[in-house]
Amino acid sequence: MILVVLEHDGKTLRKGALEALTRARALSEALGLPVHGLLMGENAEGALEEARRYAAKVYLAKTGPYTAERFAEGLYQAGKEAKVIVAPSSRQSRAYTARVAYRLRAGLLEDTLESWAEGGEVYARRYAYLNRVLQTQKAALPVVLTVKPNTTPLAEPLAEAGQVEEVAVPEVATVEVLERLQEEKKGVSLTEADVVVTGGRGMGGPEAFGLVEELAALLGGAVGATRAVVDAGWRPYSEQVGQTGKTVQPSLYIALGVSGAVQHLAGMNKSKYIVAVNKDPEAPIFKHADYGIVGDVHQVLPALIQAVKKLKD
Repeated sequence: MILVVLEHDGKTLRKGALEALTRARALSEALGLPVHGLLMGENAEGALEEARRYAAKVYLAKTGPYTAERFAEGLYQAGKEAKVIVAPSSRQSRAYTARVAYRLRAGLLEDTLESWAEGGEVYARRYAYLNRVLQTQKAALPVVLTVKPNTTPLAEPLAEAGQVEEVAVPEVATVEVLERLQEEKKGVSLTEADVVVTGGRGMGGPEAFGLVEELAALLGGAVGATRAVVDAGWRPYSEQVGQTGKTVQPSLYIALGVSGAVQHLAGMNKSKYIVAVNKDPEAPIFKHADYGIVGDVHQVLPALIQAVKKLKD
């Protein structure tokens, strides 16, 4: 069996779950193993009907609210017999997949760009050393593998709905959660967005990000920020792109007033197309940009917005 962790928002499957399913199906053809899905977390039943459209069998593990310990236990109980476990690469999955790999004495291939199977072993490629090196890794079965966002086509539904099986999840010792603050979602998820518009310290202040949000909305994308912006309190940490933030790989990355420090580049330098706007012609970001505009971002950004509006009219 190949078991896929189906991340969800309580109603629908996340984009990362559909990417993980595509990877699992490719491995299924090479290894001759069926693909099953796993739903965990709060309101998992809300995504059950959609999940049944993508897997021959869906395991439902009522773990309760997320903690790394609960999700690790749920995945372990459902995946004891699995030869391959595939999960989206996210902040949550990094915590629980490593725990499960240890308990199963399985190989762990994290944040992979692509994967395939040969001779009963699973191979994968991933970036390393601040995304400057492309590594090829391999592991014997069993294997736990995570899929980097925006690297894999989305899975198509199956012809028939899959069966459902509930998995018993024993109580485990876990951290005590004293309070949960649910951040209000605006637009597309940063790690799943096909377009990311990021503002840097060159924006000058938090009020300028209104235009960044407007451009991102026009392009159907998400807003990103550099660490300096987040540290200054202009934008929330959830929008930080870089080595200590989120890694994104959209089709289009627009960097506005971003200098291009190596820590930021580590989170976005594999974007398909990079467009940079900076008044400093020597800014490091221009060495990585496909298109660059040397100019005042406060003049260029409104012009970009008007140009996009004209194209959409």
